[in-house]
Amino acid sequence: MSPEDTSDTPSQKAVNQQVPQNEDDISPIQTPGARSKSPWKMPRKAWVQVLKRTWVMAGFHNLNLLAAGVAFFTFLSITPLIAATVMIYGLVGDVETVQRQMAGLTDVLPADASTLIEEQLVSVVTTNASVTGFALAVALFFAVYGGMRAANGLVSALNVINEEHETRNIIQVTLRAASLTLAAIGIAIVGVSSGSLFAWLQTQSTDLIGPVAQFFVKLLTWIFAILLASTGFATIMRFGPDRATAQWRWLMPGALLATFLFIGISFGFSLYVAYVSDYNATYGSLSAIVVFLMWLFLSAYCILIGALINAEAERQTVQDSTTGPEQPLGERGAVMADTTLIEGHKLSMHQKRLRRKADKAARKAT
Repeated sequence: MSPEDTSDTPSQKAVNQQVPQNEDDISPIQTPGARSKSPWKMPRKAWVQVLKRTWVMAGFHNLNLLAAGVAFFTFLSITPLIAATVMIYGLVGDVETVQRQMAGLTDVLPADASTLIEEQLVSVVTTNASVTGFALAVALFFAVYGGMRAANGLVSALNVINEEHETRNIIQVTLRAASLTLAAIGIAIVGVSSGSLFAWLQTQSTDLIGPVAQFFVKLLTWIFAILLASTGFATIMRFGPDRATAQWRWLMPGALLATFLFIGISFGFSLYVAYVSDYNATYGSLSAIVVFLMWLFLSAYCILIGALINAEAERQTVQDSTTGPEQPLGERGAVMADTTLIEGHKLSMHQKRLRRKADKAARKAT
């Protein structure tokens, strides 16, 4: 075995990896979904293979450690992120309103985590209520800079999942992290603003129409929240890793999965903390911090699982999943888009076809 073989990932060992020069060189006998131009058009067998590889690669990439790292850096960034959100919203609205609305958004969180965030909200609003002008700009700059640690941690984790090495210089990485941080703040502000709107609609519908309309307003609120969160996750997965950007349709399956996992795990963990586990007995005064860190860890794991699903879905097809003019395999600027998987027992047949094609071309040339 050559030294290069020892660095193969499990998915490369499980199904021998071959990189033809053109999609037309792919054998008609190949992995399911190899010709799919969209993840939504891949057959069920293809998704079974994607899920199996996701399970294997989650262990290979140590996804739990990656999620723990992202959770830690997010924990360090949470106060600056809240401060930046409150200050930006305060430029066009009432900071007291954003405090109430953001406190309402924490209803899905475990009680201890919700309390911790609400305390930070009160502290931020109290501290920044009188900050204006140049002082506000300076405070906002440092708040965004402090919040970038979460973005940097997530970018590093996404590079690992996409099997990419960071080649951007420190200025490019910093600007990318700042952009993702500002995008996250913008999404939070949209969520807060829409929360106010939907709360008003719910009140009006109850007074004018009745409980049926109230139910539909709540349903509309959840649909909008899911779309907003999915868009945010897809944006992070698209612009975070150091690779050619993937098309939106190849990002949405993982983004939607991450959103539903995030909602389900948040509710489930809230119930677990409330009725099953007694963190106060174990950690005492640190219980709120421990619960919050656990929730951040589970949330980060949801996002990374979604990103891993997208990566393995890209690996399943020979079609170009990146933006811009269509490129052949090996020239797309992304490891997952530049490789395809051909099942081991079919690989020898495929290689013979390639050799026959090359011999035929050589005879024609002579």
